[in-house]
Amino acid sequence: MKELVIISGKGGTGKTSVTASFTVLADRPVVCDCDVDAADLHLVLEPTIRERHEFLSGREAVIRREDCTACGICAELCRFGAIETREAGDRSLLYTVDPIACDGCGVCVRFCPAAAIDFPERRCGEWFVSDTRCGPMVHARLGAAAENSGKLVSTVRREARHLAEEENLHVVIVDGPPGIGCPVIASLTGASQVLVVTEPTVSGEHDLARVLSLARQFQIPAAVCVNKFDINEEMTKRIEERAVNAGATIAGRIRYDPSVTRAQIQKKAVVELDAPGADDMKQLWKNLNLAEGMK
Repeated sequence: MKELVIISGKGGTGKTSVTASFTVLADRPVVCDCDVDAADLHLVLEPTIRERHEFLSGREAVIRREDCTACGICAELCRFGAIETREAGDRSLLYTVDPIACDGCGVCVRFCPAAAIDFPERRCGEWFVSDTRCGPMVHARLGAAAENSGKLVSTVRREARHLAEEENLHVVIVDGPPGIGCPVIASLTGASQVLVVTEPTVSGEHDLARVLSLARQFQIPAAVCVNKFDINEEMTKRIEERAVNAGATIAGRIRYDPSVTRAQIQKKAVVELDAPGADDMKQLWKNLNLAEGMK
């Protein structure tokens, strides 16, 4: 089994469009959407959910109103301002916990003299195992203001690998998150190869350098693709030179093509249309040698 992770130094470079095209071109891969903070691969692949699982991570405090003596110790000790008070009908104070502000440290639970605060696991989102027209898919949805996206990414990747082993499939294609933070690190760890999608802009050049540095830290072979290269060919050449100097290989270029947007509107990958951008995607897939190396 080999695992290709497609990432970018910044959002909006086109990595999800590349992932969708690779999923169509590959021979029944397991596709994995690790951009859990802003998942959108499902909009193109239209998965049919077969399994749904809760993602629990961390804990949150919950005050039992019937047992609370309104002593106020929890509010005094909470460094995150998560304990809220309001006046009840009988003019007594009611203490509650703001679940978004609560950091799950457990200090209020430890020092409540009435033991009136529960400390259950926090529900942070969901992850799914689904079927698509191209093969199985593992994806997730992180809750609003929820944390631990890196842990959810690790869960999604683990389940994708398990699914590949179960169904005797030899390639896992991962749509990774942008940037260099915890979710990206969780996406890269243990991968066979990384493809970095960038764009010919100053910010694209800067963020590419950061993400290539991250890939080197994990000693993962990195390839680079410049999307919409023809909007600034001078910058494209400069980016490719810097990428080679950083130890990466150049996997290909993708021209600016409105057909990519047209395909998205039709809930398709661009390689499912007869378009110039589709030819670039096919050449990119061929250059990566994944079709041969993953048989």
